[in-house]
Amino acid sequence: MPAVLAALLLLAAVVGLLTCESRMLWRANELNLFLPTPLFFQQQMVVAGGFLTWLGTYFTQYFFHPWMGVAWLAAWWVLLIFLAMKAFRLPQRMLLLAVVPAALMLATIVDTGYWLFYLKLRGHFFVGTLGTAGALALVWAFRVLPRKWWLRALAIVVAAFVGYPLLGFYGLLAVLAMGIMSLREKSTRGGVQLALALLCIVGVPLICYRTIYHETNIVNIYWAALPLYKVSEQQYIYYTPYYLLVAWMVVMAAAYGWQPKPTEKRWKLVLCQVCQAAVIAVGVGLAWFTDDNFHKELAMYEYSEKGNWEGVLEVARDETDEPTRSMVVMKNLALFRLGRQGDEMYRYINGAKAPEAPFMVRMTQVCGRLLYLNYGKVNFCYRWCLEDGVEFGWRAEYLKYMTQCALLNGEYKVARKYIDLLKRTKFHSEWAEMHEPLLAHPSQLQSHSYYGMITHMMKYKDMLDSDNTLVEMYLLNQLARTASDDPVLQEAALLAAIQMKDIGMFWPQFNQYALLHRGQRMPIHYQEAAYLYGHLENKIDISKMPFDKSIAENYAAFMQLAQQCQGMTEEQMKPVFYPRFGNTFFYDYFLIRGQKSY
Repeated sequence: MPAVLAALLLLAAVVGLLTCESRMLWRANELNLFLPTPLFFQQQMVVAGGFLTWLGTYFTQYFFHPWMGVAWLAAWWVLLIFLAMKAFRLPQRMLLLAVVPAALMLATIVDTGYWLFYLKLRGHFFVGTLGTAGALALVWAFRVLPRKWWLRALAIVVAAFVGYPLLGFYGLLAVLAMGIMSLREKSTRGGVQLALALLCIVGVPLICYRTIYHETNIVNIYWAALPLYKVSEQQYIYYTPYYLLVAWMVVMAAAYGWQPKPTEKRWKLVLCQVCQAAVIAVGVGLAWFTDDNFHKELAMYEYSEKGNWEGVLEVARDETDEPTRSMVVMKNLALFRLGRQGDEMYRYINGAKAPEAPFMVRMTQVCGRLLYLNYGKVNFCYRWCLEDGVEFGWRAEYLKYMTQCALLNGEYKVARKYIDLLKRTKFHSEWAEMHEPLLAHPSQLQSHSYYGMITHMMKYKDMLDSDNTLVEMYLLNQLARTASDDPVLQEAALLAAIQMKDIGMFWPQFNQYALLHRGQRMPIHYQEAAYLYGHLENKIDISKMPFDKSIAENYAAFMQLAQQCQGMTEEQMKPVFYPRFGNTFFYDYFLIRGQKSY
């Protein structure tokens, strides 16, 4: 019964991750970097627990194919359960107690949410599992030692001096369990061993800090290899799985050797096992981060990275709640790349819902580099890759963007450096090899299916100033003030002026668009903006402009309904106007106000 329930819990974890979190796991791979070089290994080992981060980054790269990474996770969880059984010599009927550490490590993955972009611990999704497995392996080795007090005391010291550099916090946790297990000897020697263990827990990190790990902040020496849940302030609630892990380890060590009384009543055994499994499942379920917008942001970003712009729009059409600004700008980018933003920009739900996180989530982390690259601000894209690389560590995503920026800027030696690095990775080497021919034939960029449009967007001044992390507002301001004869860039400028609702910026861009597209059809939202502004100011004669008949009809109907709704607040008017006019610029201009860009 316990084995069956444990297998079902493991299967549920695998299915849940692949069904609900495959986008997050793929992005985790992009925000990860593993290089099979001695230098990369040495760079990880400059801090306590560096061996865990080295292993964690190695296994995280398998999330390039989410099923493959989840398979590795499941294999490690099986090993974790086995080690827990061996370390504390648990009988088979207590198997579900050994499942608890694996469930807690699963909770540290599924509660990640927007921390995905801000955690500095490399290989986070694997580090907890690997560290706990290492700690249990040390405890198991300690348990099978001969019962000679001096040998066990020596083992505690060796475990501290070996476990802490390799496993960080998890090595200290193993030492704590060893000390508590020593109390089962029922003699003063057990108390001495516990005191020695506590002395090692306090002293070994200090010794290592003074002699080896000069790059570690002394405040963090006891929590090495744990994630730092801090942006503006510490978020202690996210450490709950680790608190529970410590509690579990202490209880298991303290109860080592205790055997519950057997019962002949089978129904009691079955009920007890089912209750344990239910508690584990419910606990993980409560920890699961289920924000729909977060997962849609991840899906839209992945589609954008792969050039599947229709996929981005499919996700946007599925939105029923208010979207975040990151979702809105990625939707607009997809429409722009497909040449349909002027006709379809307002056919999707607009909004500016704040990301569901206990800190301010910036668009720069979610999709800022993607936007800067596609709108021709390649120097800004490169700048944020460089700054975030220093802040969070180098990631495959950063190297890819820096490669693209270097190619578009004609810096081919720089691009070669990043391509050579990516070629040494397991799963990003194919991407690097696809871009390598562009080094020898840079003229192909202009006709490239992805980069061709970006080359048009680079025909305006790309200087580095300050965006204050407000990517959307910065781009809109820059584009709306840009005068260009390039049809692609000029249309982006017109779209920016429309989104800013600035009449003074709109008319020059509108007139330029009309000149560049003489004799061609005018997109519907451009007509709506011109018709509305012409009636609001009466400074521009629009009587001879060939507006579609539906524009005048919609405007008249909108104003007539507005007269009928006098005295209502804007929030009261929105549900009245939206069914008929929600897909027009008229609705956006009058009823969409005060939206924040993060």
